[in-house]
Amino acid sequence: MQTATPEIPPEARVALAIAKDVFGDHLQAVYLHGSAVAGGLRPQSDVDVLVIIDLPMTDSMRKRLLARLLGVSGRYPVRPGAPRCIELMVFLKDHLAAPAFPACGEFIYGEWLRDSFEAGGFPEPLCDPDITLVLAQARQQALTLFGPAPGNLLAEIPMEDTGRAIRDALPTLLANLHGDERNVLLTLARMWRTAATGEFVSKDIAADWVMPRLSEQVTRTAVQLARDAYLGETQDDWRFREEEVRQAAAYLRQQILSLL
Repeated sequence: MQTATPEIPPEARVALAIAKDVFGDHLQAVYLHGSAVAGGLRPQSDVDVLVIIDLPMTDSMRKRLLARLLGVSGRYPVRPGAPRCIELMVFLKDHLAAPAFPACGEFIYGEWLRDSFEAGGFPEPLCDPDITLVLAQARQQALTLFGPAPGNLLAEIPMEDTGRAIRDALPTLLANLHGDERNVLLTLARMWRTAATGEFVSKDIAADWVMPRLSEQVTRTAVQLARDAYLGETQDDWRFREEEVRQAAAYLRQQILSLL
């Protein structure tokens, strides 16, 4: 339960204004979720926004929304004082009443997709286990920017589906380990925490929860480095830690699967 109303980042206000402009009367709700409401934004945290509409997006809507987001979302890595990266997902209201598995998004924008979009790619509807996890977390934590409270539109995701989504998301996550070590290790820590407790917490809080439970010093050292870098307390250079990272990821995966 939130004990205080989180500060609304300027990027979220910009995203809200864009959603109102693009969708007009078809806009049902806009929610702030992710790091901004779960422990606070860290130096490289995205601003996560969830949009709900009442009709499928037209190609014109997709083009307009994409063009606007490309223009306002910060590029990764974010420079001090520059706009943060925006991650925005659009959902159909009818699909959220009883989400399929995996859950489906009507439109997804994130900075990891920028190169593809700038090369002419187009955001299409997508069904993915990660989207199930996004909706489960948003149901627990999201802050309303426009529309009714999250519980009015976001159905509760059964823990069985959350566990299945974690399990199904693991292969893709681990395939990205090389080059994205910090994010993958901390996401594994979050998955372990969620699988064990049903709760969604920030990456640094998940790391703090995981580290006392680690019997292997190699894994503890890797998770500590990832956490500290996430908080902006150190620089993480993984070039000479490949075996350490691989061992840590394998150990965390084993702990997660033991709970599913």
